Amino acid sequence: MPLSQAVGENLNNGDAVAFEGFTHLIPHAAAHEAIRQGFKDLTLIRMTPDIIYDQMIGMGMAKKVIFSYAGNPGVGLLRRMRDAIENAFPRGIETVEHSHSAMAQAYEAGASGLPLALFRGYKGADLPKVNPNIKMMTCPFTGEQLAAVPAHHPDVTFIHAQKASEKGDILIEGIIGVQKEAALAAKRVVVTVEEVVPSFKGLHPNLCILPHWTVDAIAVVPGGAHPSYTHGYYQRDNATYLEWDKISSDRELFAGWIKQNVLEATPEAFADRVRDLRV
Repeated sequence: MPLSQAVGENLNNGDAVAFEGFTHLIPHAAAHEAIRQGFKDLTLIRMTPDIIYDQMIGMGMAKKVIFSYAGNPGVGLLRRMRDAIENAFPRGIETVEHSHSAMAQAYEAGASGLPLALFRGYKGADLPKVNPNIKMMTCPFTGEQLAAVPAHHPDVTFIHAQKASEKGDILIEGIIGVQKEAALAAKRVVVTVEEVVPSFKGLHPNLCILPHWTVDAIAVVPGGAHPSYTHGYYQRDNATYLEWDKISSDRELFAGWIKQNVLEATPEAFADRVRDLRV
């Protein structure tokens, strides 16, 4: 279905939502559509939130962010997120910070239908001092002290992938990250893809990370991960990440960029943005 329909039918004001991708396949097109539709009071969940969440926070869409490491990869700060935290502009946000491991474990626990994730970690760390959702528990079998955090149960998860089959199965090549777990932990799943193919015949079966019955909507958006990369399709647009540091540091520059590149743009614009980056 069209991306506008996929987002509009599956995301609601006040939802807990994950836009997941790790290094590549970050679902920027889906996030831009959410910005265009003006959703509010979202709880944003993401490992390593980068500029995709900086843009959503800067538009006042988030009331809470659950995350591990927030930054513009290879560049520096998330300046819109920092402005929201320090100056409540355009609104204040609640932050819940975890380690990468805890975020991954919480997604896996959610995908397993469990209320919490239990793992070795946080021993000697300071995050438990600022995050009351980190608890220590004693293993009833060994007596070992283990860390526990609430499982992630997003209302909806958005991911980007290389291919969908005509049946609706989803294929990812390259780094997988936590997309599978984030999808299976959610009530609803929306996937943007580079293309739809008749089947995955002849490809390694382990490349299919989500069967069709786990997916609620698929939208074909070539270039939909830009400025991150899609393995086998286009490279990472490093210049855009560098440019974002300047744009996001100024409220007026940010507003102008959003107006031109998101509010007045369409999903089709992403194909043009990766034209010179294709591999």
